[in-house]
This record gives sequence, C-alpha cells and structure tokens, in this order.
Amino acid sequence: MSASRQIVCGHCGRINRLPADRAVTGARCGSCHQPIFDGHPVEVDEAGFDRHLAQSGVPLLVDVWAPWCGPCRTMAPMFERAARQLEPKVRLLKLNADIAPSVSARLGISGIPTLLLMHGGREIARTSGAMDTPKIVAWTMAGLARP
Repeated sequence: MSASRQIVCGHCGRINRLPADRAVTGARCGSCHQPIFDGHPVEVDEAGFDRHLAQSGVPLLVDVWAPWCGPCRTMAPMFERAARQLEPKVRLLKLNADIAPSVSARLGISGIPTLLLMHGGREIARTSGAMDTPKIVAWTMAGLARP
C-alpha cells in the first residue's frame, strides 16, 4: 500500500486522503467535488483551525488578523497573491482574531497581523507585521527549509 497524506478541504472541511507520490494540483474533494487547492486562502473559525491543524498533511501558513486592523487590511491582497504561489505546497489560512479569541489566546498572539507557519500540529516559525507578497513567500520558504 502506498503512503498517503491528509488534506482538509477548504470548502466543506472534509478530510481527503491523497497518495503522497502524486501531485495534488487539480485534485478535487471526494465529498463536495471542489478543488482541494484553488489559489485562495481558506477563512477558518476556531473549529476549522483546529481541524486543519490536527488533520493537515501539508504545512499551514496562518494569517491572524482582524477587520479593524489597517496593516491587516493592507496585507490581505498580498496574502491572497501568496496563496497562488505557495499552494499546494502550503495551505494558507486566515484566522480572524475577533471571531476566534480563544485560539488567538492559546497561540499567544500579542499583535496583528501575525503569520504562523505550522506543520505536524506545531508552530515552526512566527512573525508579526505586514509584509508584501515576495516577503511572505520568501519567509515561508525559509521556514520550511529549516531542519
């Protein structure tokens, strides 16, 4: 039996098991039939964040933000563009700190926007402050390259 990896659908939240040796580009959810990766960040609430964190076989790049935050609003289109460059290697999530305050507290978020790079259920890198698309992509790739 070949190895597989789990990827949570950004549309319906179902867990999809995909062969590890096959590209996920163009893969569709077995439940809702939407593309598993569509070049856009996935907006998550507390339950959605926890599901992705516990079940995702790909690294997660989480943007912790709030709608009243000017730098967050400035960075939003940059994060959107980064999704087109980083997927399917990384799943990009947007977590509204106002809607998910317990997750923000659990993660120790003290300022926004904050980017968290997570894999295997744990944080591997963190940075705060707005960044443009090239910096988001470079920071993410550097974080993934760390041992």
